[in-house]
Amino acid sequence: MPRVVAVIGQAIAAYQPALVVIACNTASTIALPALRAQFSVPFVGTVPAIKPACAASVSRRVTVLGTEATVGREYTKALIREFSQGCDVTLVGAAQLASLAERELRGEPVSDAEIAGEIGPCFVETDGRRTDTVVLACTHYPLLLSQMKRLAPWPVDWIDPAPAIARRVADLLGPRSGTVEPQPSLALFTASQEPSATLVQALSGLGLNQCGKFDTPAQSA
Repeated sequence: MPRVVAVIGQAIAAYQPALVVIACNTASTIALPALRAQFSVPFVGTVPAIKPACAASVSRRVTVLGTEATVGREYTKALIREFSQGCDVTLVGAAQLASLAERELRGEPVSDAEIAGEIGPCFVETDGRRTDTVVLACTHYPLLLSQMKRLAPWPVDWIDPAPAIARRVADLLGPRSGTVEPQPSLALFTASQEPSATLVQALSGLGLNQCGKFDTPAQSA
């Protein structure tokens, strides 16, 4: 948590954002309270969408698919206790799925078998009821959504929280007044190396037209 707070603090000082989205379930469940306590800028977190998933489930069998860190957090288990609404909720910690999504984004080959092995435990069938809803509790996973849909043993609703997060951001920022000049989208990386040309090209296709390396506190020391 201290590193997340330090990196976000340096980014806030450098760019003076109107709002910060923590686009990671694990980081949100760990660091959101500390970030909100330390900085005045509004924060929008990303946490497993258990409440809408359980509300929508017909079979009353829901799976939360996340990183091992996210599904192991007490925060996630508390959401289940509060919002499961009588559903049976299965927690699946995918050890490699986020890395597979990053490989896919970089243009590297990812096999069907690798993805199928990660998502297989999501699909539970007992007492005549099948899992009918899967919560994507990692912001990497939608990058593989088309493959996951194709490889699923039966159709399910995949709950991607991104649209709800975007609506929350729009509500907090409010309507624009007057004419606002569009600004270039910038992707900065805290890794020690510059992003590869393949990754830069992939991100450009997603609307991030400038990429670079962000010198974090640890790197600057």
